[in-house]
Amino acid sequence: MNSTLRSLTSTASFLFSRSSLPAFKPVTLYTTTRRGTSRRARRKKMGLPEPEQTPDYTNWSASQLLKRITDLETQLRNNRIVPVTDPSVTAALPPKKKQKKDRPFDASRYNTRHIALKFAYLGQRYNGFEHHTGNKTPLPTIEEELWKAFMKTRLIFPTRGAELKEGEIDWEGTDYSKCGRTDRGVSAFGQVIGIRVRSLQPMPKEQPVQEEEQGDKMQGIEGNAKEQGSKEDKKPESKPWDHIRDELPYIQLLNRVLPEDIRMLAWCPTPPTDFNARFNCRERRYRYFFTSPAFAPVPGDAGLMTTATGKTLREGYLDIEAMRDAAKRYEGLHDFRNFCKVDPAKQITNFERRIFKAGIEEVDVSQAPAGFISHPAFAQSVGAKNQMGGQGDMSIPKIYTFDVNGSAFLWHQVRHLVAVLFLVGQGFEPPSIISDLLDMEKYPTRPKYEMATDAPLVLWDCIFPDHEDIDQSREDAMEWVYVGETGGRETNKRPEMDGGDSKFGKGGIMDSIWEVWHKRKIDEILAGSLMDIVAAQGKRCPADVKLAPVAERSPRLFDGGDWPRPVGTYVPIARKQRMEPVEVVNARYLERKGPYKPKFMRKEDGDE
Repeated sequence: MNSTLRSLTSTASFLFSRSSLPAFKPVTLYTTTRRGTSRRARRKKMGLPEPEQTPDYTNWSASQLLKRITDLETQLRNNRIVPVTDPSVTAALPPKKKQKKDRPFDASRYNTRHIALKFAYLGQRYNGFEHHTGNKTPLPTIEEELWKAFMKTRLIFPTRGAELKEGEIDWEGTDYSKCGRTDRGVSAFGQVIGIRVRSLQPMPKEQPVQEEEQGDKMQGIEGNAKEQGSKEDKKPESKPWDHIRDELPYIQLLNRVLPEDIRMLAWCPTPPTDFNARFNCRERRYRYFFTSPAFAPVPGDAGLMTTATGKTLREGYLDIEAMRDAAKRYEGLHDFRNFCKVDPAKQITNFERRIFKAGIEEVDVSQAPAGFISHPAFAQSVGAKNQMGGQGDMSIPKIYTFDVNGSAFLWHQVRHLVAVLFLVGQGFEPPSIISDLLDMEKYPTRPKYEMATDAPLVLWDCIFPDHEDIDQSREDAMEWVYVGETGGRETNKRPEMDGGDSKFGKGGIMDSIWEVWHKRKIDEILAGSLMDIVAAQGKRCPADVKLAPVAERSPRLFDGGDWPRPVGTYVPIARKQRMEPVEVVNARYLERKGPYKPKFMRKEDGDE
């Protein structure tokens, strides 16, 4: 009998646990809170009913337990588990907040204007600038990030905006144009686009309605009052709208939603009529950064080598003077088919381009990078000399740039120009190789040599002069409003309260760029310190290192990357295999694909 009761008791407990239970657990019902008030008192104060207690089945008889089990089974079969509907309980619950419905953005309520934007980006995390519909890339493109930023801030109203699916891009209806189409990994500090954006300029108002005012009729006065003529509703005159000062803070709006390595720098409120960022640009300026030594040199006599010009040079160092001689030979109007990659889809037949300037410049470490700190305004204290800069400062290894300015550039042209300069700098080729490659009689087709790597290349600036002359370099004529200037900062913020003027201080663009720079600077310091520690370890003097002479070792070729590339036996350019003639490459493409029909084309147009 006792075993039967225990079995029935456990069964009843199990079934009761599966039936409708109160929302409050008896175990924790009457615990005391930190404030000393029990939950029972709080429930009583709120007018809530006492929760049902679990029956004590140990004192029940067998017949009572059987009846209880039958009732619980019936409840389970009929699915009578009903949520709490006690009015006293539901009344105590907080009211649910109504979800706000997103109202569609009415573009018709806003004016638009065509502006130009100048911006910068670090290209290592991107698959180039240009986005191609349907072409999936391993990395995002700069245009994709721009599109997302413009759409998120609702600055543009594309024709098919509402129809586009996620990931689709269509600039139609925005008057969009781009200046330079940088390749994967290439950065830009002066990229320019033209685009039609939303404006705060008031919409034209309708003419005010004129109402005829009737004369007043007053008691005790004979006749009618004189009729008054119709008058316009008089309103206080509003201040004239300033197209720069009163406009949307385009730079700040976009920088808030763009990735940290893409920054808007300036905007032009008055670009020329029918402005096209690509075809109005008359000069592009590039810089390619490198160091000397280009890679870790070998100490002692084993690291010395004889260059193509007869100089003795330590492996890893670059002959800067020879590179300068070679670079100057690029200047002028030349056929650069031997310094580019041919894209048969473009069917380009004219490879003449004008180079305004080409040279090797040493970077002054007191001026760049981050050289703005050397200005007296950034001194550590009043009257103190800045810790950065000075005549005695040296950067080892030294930093150089290849500066090249031209009217237009062919596909991968700058990286090919630099690649040959590195061959000259390492002593594999004489400076005269540049003149030879520019001579179509000597080299009617391009020798097969590798172009320089992408990371150190920067589109430094895009120039828009006020004339059509492309025979010489000119200054930019665009009226740029830079961040921090009037029209380049948010007018609803006060610098003295918010701590910044959109350029310096809290929330300024310099803060965000400093953060990007500082991450990479610390990496540089740590890696450099590690090299110094490893080089100093051990008792052996670096001069005592015994290696085979350079002439007996496999030469290493520097292409602008992080490490030199072993090449076995170096084959001079004059003996390298040649590419097919451009005419053959273009004809083969036409035979397979048909003629290329670009939307826009010009005589000297190429794919930079």
